[in-house]
Amino acid sequence: MSSATTPVVNVQNVSKTYRDGWFGGRRVQALRGASFQVLPGEIFGLIGPNGAGKTTLIKVLLGIVRRWEGQATLLGHPAGHRAGRARVGYLPEGHRIPRHLTGNTALEYYGSLSRLPLTTIRERRGPLLKRLGLTKAADRSVKGYSKGMLQRLGLAQALLHDPDLLFLDEPTDGVDPRGRAEIRDFLVELTQSGKTIFINSHQLQELELVCSRVAMLDKGEIRFLGTLDEATSDRDEVLLTVAGGAAQLPTLLPANTQLQALATSDQFRFQLAIEQQSDLDQLIDRLRGAGISIVSINRERRSLEQAFLDLVPGTSD
Repeated sequence: MSSATTPVVNVQNVSKTYRDGWFGGRRVQALRGASFQVLPGEIFGLIGPNGAGKTTLIKVLLGIVRRWEGQATLLGHPAGHRAGRARVGYLPEGHRIPRHLTGNTALEYYGSLSRLPLTTIRERRGPLLKRLGLTKAADRSVKGYSKGMLQRLGLAQALLHDPDLLFLDEPTDGVDPRGRAEIRDFLVELTQSGKTIFINSHQLQELELVCSRVAMLDKGEIRFLGTLDEATSDRDEVLLTVAGGAAQLPTLLPANTQLQALATSDQFRFQLAIEQQSDLDQLIDRLRGAGISIVSINRERRSLEQAFLDLVPGTSD
C-alpha cells in the first residue's frame, strides 16, 4: 500500500507518437509531454474529447503501449510492471462478458484470470454482488442483464482481487439515475477504505459530483490540472434580485448589465460575473448605500462542463 505522500500514479513528461500506415506514413502525436500525479485515496477524473489521448495514456500506465518517452510509475513500479498491474482493477468502456455465464460464474472466470483461488472468489463475490444490487441476478445468465446491470457486474469483477487502484472507463454508462447515485456512493466508500480511483469519462456532471481533482487533456496535452473548485471558480455567476432604485441602478452596476423588471413589483433581476468575493461585497455596499433593498442573491459557479468548454473550445464527441 502506498504511503499518504507517495503518488499512486506519477506521470512526468510522457509523450507518445504513432505512425499512421504500414510504411512509416505520417506521424501522429497522441501524447505531448503529459504530467500529473494521482494521490492515495482520491477520485481522479481524466477529461478530454475523442482523440485527446486518454486511452493511449491509460494504455501506457497499464503497459499495453510500451514504446513512449518520459517517465511514469504505477503504485511505485515502472508503468507496465507486473507487480504494479497486479494491484490494479480495470473496468474498460464497452466491456463484454461472455453471454453463457451467470453473474456468479462470470466472477469465477475473471477471478481465475487474476489467479485467485476458487474459495477466495466465492468468499468475496457474495458481498460484492449484494453491495452492487445484483444478488437476485447472481445465478441468471448475463445475456438477460440490462446495460446498467452489466456495468455493475463489470465493477464487481474489477474489485474481486481487492486492488489498491481502480481504472474505470465510463463506469456509469447506461446506468439509470438511481443506479448512478448508488455507484457514486460506493466509489466514495472505496476511497474511505484506502483505495484510489482513476475515472475516464465524458459524463462531466457525474465527475463533478464525485471527483476531488481532474485533468483536462486535449490533443495530447494537459490543459488543466487541479481541484474541482479551481476548475469551476474562475467566473462565478451571481443572480441578484433587488427592490427600488430604478433610476439609480444603471449608474451603480457595471456597464451593459441587463436589467429584467419583474412584472408584479418594483423589483429588478440581473446577473453578473463576480471573480472574487470582495467584488460582490462592494456591489452590495453600493446598492444598500443608495437605499436599494437586496431581495435575493443566488450564486452559481460555472459547471465542470462549462469550464471544459472554455479551456478546450471547438470540440465535440
